[in-house]
Amino acid sequence: MNDAYHYTECGLDNVFIEGMSVVQDHSGEDTVTIPAIGLLHKVIAEGIVQLPSKMTGKELRFLRTEMGLTQEKLAETLKVTLLTVSRWEREENPIKDTAEMLIRLMAIKRLDLGAEMDVDSVSEKVTAAPRTDPIRIGGQDPKRYHLL
Repeated sequence: MNDAYHYTECGLDNVFIEGMSVVQDHSGEDTVTIPAIGLLHKVIAEGIVQLPSKMTGKELRFLRTEMGLTQEKLAETLKVTLLTVSRWEREENPIKDTAEMLIRLMAIKRLDLGAEMDVDSVSEKVTAAPRTDPIRIGGQDPKRYHLL
């Protein structure tokens, strides 16, 4: 991933975009312009819900904000306390498997991810080990961001 852009601006530590064009700004610094950020974030969300791994607190926060939910609203939907959601996001407590399944299914529906996943396949993703591989995205054509 030598030429991949480490996209930390999304709040996640494990997202890399490959094939981005690097240009120099007026002061000679290398910069990257990321067009179609909404599409990019949709692909990141797909990576989170589709890849088999235990969801991290940062990934939960990313999905929650992409769905336009406050911690309070998510807590209300999941029938947990606001403090529980806050602790999940800060990784003070692990996300309960049943809550993670519902969060993934909510993201698929609310973000129109088009993921063809039923409850059983989501369950398999949730019970997997924590993610060790990064989320890699092809960024050669910003109109067609895709998981690699």
